[in-house]
Amino acid sequence: MDTGRLEAFSDGVFAIAATLLVLEIGADTSDDLGAALLDIWPSYLAYVTSFLIIGIIWINHHHCVSLMARVDRPFLFMNTLLLLVVAFIPFPTKLVAQFLQNAGERPAVYAYAATLLLMALLYNLWWRYARGTRRLIRDNVPDAALVAVDRAFNPGPPAYAIVFGVAILSPLASIILTLVLAAFYLPSAALFERS
Repeated sequence: MDTGRLEAFSDGVFAIAATLLVLEIGADTSDDLGAALLDIWPSYLAYVTSFLIIGIIWINHHHCVSLMARVDRPFLFMNTLLLLVVAFIPFPTKLVAQFLQNAGERPAVYAYAATLLLMALLYNLWWRYARGTRRLIRDNVPDAALVAVDRAFNPGPPAYAIVFGVAILSPLASIILTLVLAAFYLPSAALFERS
């Protein structure tokens, strides 16, 4: 089975997940709107971080699927699990926006970090299955292109495990580290095809 339907469905889920993020931003306008807009800085931080992460996942997903000639049922199931986590990202993003720097921030950031760690683990499983014995890879794709994707994906699970560990010490530092990782991965996600 070719990759067209997988790409169309996946693109739809990515678009909806990214759109839902902005719906979680809201300000209490009963008093001073300017002050209210400044007070919701955790919402902006959570939104930017999650939007970049979803964007990076989408860029990498698009590139990886472009290397594939076909998909099979187990791969479609793995893709569905990956998209399940992507579609869930707005929920812990909302928790971070609501609770960062307030009572309850630790569980909120744990939920966020755990979601991203699960996403990284599933993404690696998804990729390893597709590229294992070149099972789904197009014949004309050089091994160097597969190794470039491996190099881009390998740091993900350990990096998000560190993000989770940092959350134990400082929830705000964990979110900032997540944003730094996203800022690091954005150009590499856009350029790893050339490496």
